[in-house]
Amino acid sequence: MTDARAPARNVAVAWTGASGIQYGIRLVECLLGADCAVSLMVSKPAQLVTAMETDLSLPARPADMQKMLQERFAARPGQLRVYGRDQWTAPLASGSAAPDAMVICPCTTATVSAVATGASRSLIERAADVVLKESRTLLLVVRETPFSAIHLENMLRLVRAGAIVMPAAPGFYHRPQQVSDLVDFMVARIMDHLALPQQLLRPWGDGDGGAD
Repeated sequence: MTDARAPARNVAVAWTGASGIQYGIRLVECLLGADCAVSLMVSKPAQLVTAMETDLSLPARPADMQKMLQERFAARPGQLRVYGRDQWTAPLASGSAAPDAMVICPCTTATVSAVATGASRSLIERAADVVLKESRTLLLVVRETPFSAIHLENMLRLVRAGAIVMPAAPGFYHRPQQVSDLVDFMVARIMDHLALPQQLLRPWGDGDGGAD
């Protein structure tokens, strides 16, 4: 992939309580594989969804979660940081330490609403607010269907503020054979928007098809 934008090397990721935690897990794995520094935030509903949808049981304490995920993804020391929901001293809470980009994946419509209104009631919401105000890349992988008028109006508000709304809607151009192929489709699109190299999906017209 070629892109005139500078690659996002310092990326914040938030997992919220929408179905589709597999997208978020795979995204963190790929970001670490691309040698990015990753700051991870996990909402309490996301921990519940993770237990429901995967065999992964996330520890409650951020330090324990960080240790477990570092081992799972074979991250180098200091490459992955996990922050608590109310950890207001985290660098992500200040514009002076804003990451290059932030991805909320998966993103609930409740989170969309909170970010669209600048609620900043949790570190996830505050970090998203910081990324927007500092004119960095904010990408929301919304997982809900159908969308109500309220959902759509909130997403439009975010797009007008500079965010990228990317619903979790994998394509079938690449003829997926298993669920992981659908997950990789979405993660590939996220990596593309972060100007990061990925081998998950070829560009459209390059061999076996690509994404819209």
